[in-house]
Amino acid sequence: MTYTLLDAAMFVAMYVRQEAVLSSQIEGTQSSLDDVLAFELDPGGRELPTDVTEVVNYIRAMDYGLECLETLPLSLRLIREIHGILLTGVRGSDKQPGEFRTSQNWIGEGMVPLDRAAFVPPPPAPMHDALGNLEQFLHLEASMPILVHCGIAHAQFETIHPFLDGNGRVGRLLITFLLVHHGVLHQPLLYLSLFLKRNRAEYYDRLTAIREHGDWEGWLRFFLKGVAETAEEATTTARSIVHLKESHRSLIQDQGIGTNGLRLLDLLFHVPLVNVRYVEEHLGIAFITASKLIRQFEALGLLHEVTGGKRNRQFRYSSYLRLFDIPSFDSGEASPLQTTESFTASEQRGSESPPR
Repeated sequence: MTYTLLDAAMFVAMYVRQEAVLSSQIEGTQSSLDDVLAFELDPGGRELPTDVTEVVNYIRAMDYGLECLETLPLSLRLIREIHGILLTGVRGSDKQPGEFRTSQNWIGEGMVPLDRAAFVPPPPAPMHDALGNLEQFLHLEASMPILVHCGIAHAQFETIHPFLDGNGRVGRLLITFLLVHHGVLHQPLLYLSLFLKRNRAEYYDRLTAIREHGDWEGWLRFFLKGVAETAEEATTTARSIVHLKESHRSLIQDQGIGTNGLRLLDLLFHVPLVNVRYVEEHLGIAFITASKLIRQFEALGLLHEVTGGKRNRQFRYSSYLRLFDIPSFDSGEASPLQTTESFTASEQRGSESPPR
């Protein structure tokens, strides 16, 4: 579907943002897609959740990894660099960003001791052996279907659990990096975080079934179902974007707004939250012209003011952002993705804030 989009970059940019929000929410962040857009527009502007920086770091890590893959192979070094970007200056920044762990960790609900852990990854020495084997596996060519290869690599990475924090986010990024690395995707548009969030209990059950019973087939059926559903949803969204853009271009032309109106519409598909100053700078027009354009778009129902103030006003392209709405999956039950935490021995000796 990206071949049908005249400007696929706009679609990619929004999908990367959506994936960053979802993958970070799985780890407990509260920031929304609107929060990320507001931060990008004006980092020092309206009050935002403190964890929005975690989502922004995820976007930076994704962009960095994709840029590196244009010239370098996927490697343990790149995985460590990605991890370093993810945890810079945010929660978990004291958990050895960019470095594989040197102590034992384990996973469980609450501050559980090691003997009651839900899962214990390998100790540091065998962990490094397992990572070496994983790196070799990442470079296998044509040994099995690529999607099966990705599913196995993700599960194995999560089982090795090589970092003190951020393993889930790195593991989900690994799926996209592998698909791009193998040339399956020409645009980084397949992200499974929505599917995993929607089916979070089964996700953990399937990984546990591999570790306890060797049930790789059950895991791969689940993983491939996720790929199929995600691909179908992305295709539907792409079609909706094409239809929306054509419809709004016709509306602007029918109202005789002119070339600047069409240029603003194109800008909104890249940055669906703007202010007058941003439009002025990016379209290269006078401030008063930018202000008039935004008023015209408001009159057509294309933009909506969201701050409610008279200064530093921001305008949202709501009909476009609705295509990326993230549904709620709160069933009233505790989520294993929210309650399962990773610990080290030192944290059991008195840390007040265990990492997720």
